[in-house]
Amino acid sequence: MNINDAVKEYQSLSRRIKYFEEAAAVMSWDLQTGAPEKAVIGRSGVIGTISTEAFKMLISEQMEKLLVFLSNPENMPHLSRIIQVSVKEDLKKFNRFKKISAEKYEAYIVLTTQAEAVWKEAKALGDFAIFKPYLEKIVEFLQEAAELWGYDGHKYNAMLDIYEPGVTTEQLDKIFGYLKEKIIDLMGRIKKSGYVPDNSMFLKSYDKDMQRRLSLKILDKMQFDLKRGRLDESAHPFTIKLNLGDVRLTTKYEVNNLTGALFATIHEGGHGLYEQNIREDLAGTPLCTGSSFGIHESQSRYWENFLGRSRPFWEMFYDDLLEIFPEQFNGVSVENIYHGANRVEPSLIRVQADELTYGLHIILRYELEKSLIGGDIKVCDLPRLWDESMQTYLGIIPGHPGEGVLQDIHWSKGYFGYFPSYTLGNIYAAQFFNQMKKEIPDYDGSVENGDFKGINEWLKEKIHQHGKLLKPAELLHRVTGEEINPKYFAEYLEKKYREIYKI
Repeated sequence: MNINDAVKEYQSLSRRIKYFEEAAAVMSWDLQTGAPEKAVIGRSGVIGTISTEAFKMLISEQMEKLLVFLSNPENMPHLSRIIQVSVKEDLKKFNRFKKISAEKYEAYIVLTTQAEAVWKEAKALGDFAIFKPYLEKIVEFLQEAAELWGYDGHKYNAMLDIYEPGVTTEQLDKIFGYLKEKIIDLMGRIKKSGYVPDNSMFLKSYDKDMQRRLSLKILDKMQFDLKRGRLDESAHPFTIKLNLGDVRLTTKYEVNNLTGALFATIHEGGHGLYEQNIREDLAGTPLCTGSSFGIHESQSRYWENFLGRSRPFWEMFYDDLLEIFPEQFNGVSVENIYHGANRVEPSLIRVQADELTYGLHIILRYELEKSLIGGDIKVCDLPRLWDESMQTYLGIIPGHPGEGVLQDIHWSKGYFGYFPSYTLGNIYAAQFFNQMKKEIPDYDGSVENGDFKGINEWLKEKIHQHGKLLKPAELLHRVTGEEINPKYFAEYLEKKYREIYKI
């Protein structure tokens, strides 16, 4: 086989797989944003069929033949770097998915699509029993898959490798243990301070149409390109990239809570900017996405928290708030808004959690997932263990499963191993933020003036443009000169909340 011909055939097959994946993604997006309630059963079959076609191409004899030929040590040096890394990425996927039959994969896609609809119903009713049989089948599939794929150490490492290659439970146990101790200690000192910032300005009545106007305004300031993207509403905010010219965001408006949609929009906007800024020569390859889920989360958490909850941001955004919601923010100072946006108050709901206690929500989920995949606990144990962990870490107990174990969509999609990426994202973001402030002159002044050009250029050059061309550890070291280090995030939290709460 000629190398040039093999490369062209591989690129053509890769593009075809991407087209099928995009078609399935559009249908999934529609199902979550505008499809009729009763569309789930019919749509799940369509999504399952299209996804399975992409899956079949990925594990086909044609793909195997191409990957084996191109990955040959004699041929690799003659390939471009993009093709080399793409081949390695697809070979890893091939070796993983080849061990699962197409029939079993299609059944799993149908299962998770239906499970998502059942989860929505169970959450609304606060009834875990409705969702339990679906979750049991999902966990059973993933446990079997882990055995087929193989893993070193804990079985959960097979899940982590999907979302955060190179990170293991052994590392996370140490990192999360360190952060858990720091967060709980800081929470205790904040509680003893006696100071409770007023956040009532965010809990008034806010018209949904006006909230959408505010959301679009902040996306424009962030320089998210709405000619290559859009904003819609869904039950759970998410970002989906169909291609470089079509990146879709969703948010969730709450009439009596402005921060929900505002911070969700900023968060998803961070994801969207990452996807819009990937190099065009990576389009159609498996590298046209983020380096990892944790690196992706670093971008959304940076915009949402490190920038969006900072004092300079509110100095900049104050006039926009007064313009769109003059009655609600009349007479409220920037300082009060800043303190209110950073109020520490243990919350039952992860997506509503403050920046400090949010990490405990993730650690709780990580510990349960690890035990569940490892077989140490069963699905039926989750509601009880969830409530016990909430009591231990946050001092509160859910009134029903809808505001407890059922609150997140992730498990219905089979996203085990995903949750740790949120806190890893905070850790990465703190390391990037520390480096960014060293390299961008008058960083705070730029934010206060609403000039995000320098920030976006820095993020694009250092992180976004590379897509998945660089592994997480490689990217982190290239930008910061260090390996993953949670001390920067801990120091950021300590400095910020010590100043707000005067402790």
